[in-house]
Amino acid sequence: MSKARPVASSSRSFFQCGNLPTLFAAFLYFDASFMVWVLLGPLGVQIGEALHLNAAEKGLMVATPVLAGALLRISNGLAVDRFGAKRTAIATQLVVIAGLVVAWRLGLPSFHAALALGLVLGLAGASFAIALPLASRWYPKEHQGTALGIAGAGNSGTVLAALFAPGLGLAYGYTSVFGLAALILGLVFVAFTILAKDSPDHPPPQTIGAYLRVLGIRDTWWFMLFYSVTFGGFVGLAASLTIYFHTQYGLAPVAAGYATAACVFVGSTVRPIGGFVADRLGGIRALSVFYLAAAAMLALVSLGLPSLAFGLAAFVVAMLALGMGNGAVFQLVPLRFSREIGVMTGLVGMAGGIGGFYLASSLGFSKQLTGSYQFGFLIFAALALVAFAGLLAVRREWRATFSRSAAEGATVRI
Repeated sequence: MSKARPVASSSRSFFQCGNLPTLFAAFLYFDASFMVWVLLGPLGVQIGEALHLNAAEKGLMVATPVLAGALLRISNGLAVDRFGAKRTAIATQLVVIAGLVVAWRLGLPSFHAALALGLVLGLAGASFAIALPLASRWYPKEHQGTALGIAGAGNSGTVLAALFAPGLGLAYGYTSVFGLAALILGLVFVAFTILAKDSPDHPPPQTIGAYLRVLGIRDTWWFMLFYSVTFGGFVGLAASLTIYFHTQYGLAPVAAGYATAACVFVGSTVRPIGGFVADRLGGIRALSVFYLAAAAMLALVSLGLPSLAFGLAAFVVAMLALGMGNGAVFQLVPLRFSREIGVMTGLVGMAGGIGGFYLASSLGFSKQLTGSYQFGFLIFAALALVAFAGLLAVRREWRATFSRSAAEGATVRI
């Protein structure tokens, strides 16, 4: 096992510091967890038909894992800071595997059973609060954007769900997909256990009250707002687009899954690029551009674009902006909260999940109540503009404060 230790000097390149096996393990664990987290979305058309669900119920079904994952990120973040990321990951992964096996063997006999499975899958979504601190503590401040971008690229697991779940569900039944997902998680569990290693620079445990003191800091709430838009938009669309493409453009479930996979692939793979850009140009400057682009595209799709080609292009651009925004936010978080990175990742990740729950559920309710998805998209576009205004409000203060707290000798751009 590598004996590499975190370093604080900018004299060493990214590949000369940190711990690459742990970084890969964090990515792999995150990737597999996110694959199962959004599984109900790509299977939503099939489950909805089997259980005779209306638009609002389908929206709530795919949004439930997102909300559960958001709330569970707080407990996961606290557990990471107190017990270590590796042990927390092992415990939570076993619970998710068990839940998938039960769903595979017993099926989903009712809407409430689907919601119960969604709660269990939420624990997989809470892996965000484990994988990112695991990677972050191995790397110095000037490489945080790149390291967390790579670990966070595990959200590409949502692509695998969108790409393969609909076809496998049609061929073998959607309950069989749960069994296959459990098998994949089991293999990843073994690899993670072998490769992952907690950083020796893990800070000593504190009381829960000490961790939660960050809630009294204004910057905590700004970060929660910013990530509720970038990650909330990403995961909300990832969970909803299969149903949207099926309803809006009449695509068959498998074709709708492919269209969703294309959008999600773009949003997930550019997260490291967003972190890299933020490292080079500054997180605030990068985020400002990403929010404006996302708001413009979400407002555009709210018009109900007449063809699949136009709609797909607009969603791809929106996912580009949101995905890179995810990386940019987490270039800034460790600069402000290096010692509380576990609980901060949990809190900020929770806000991102709540944003995703809101978007996914509001699209379903908007369609059910008005016959159109317009209001759901428009309100979220407005939230992106609110986040942009927030960046303008804190820009000067953050650049001064974060620069003073940067590691000596490091070049950190805000």
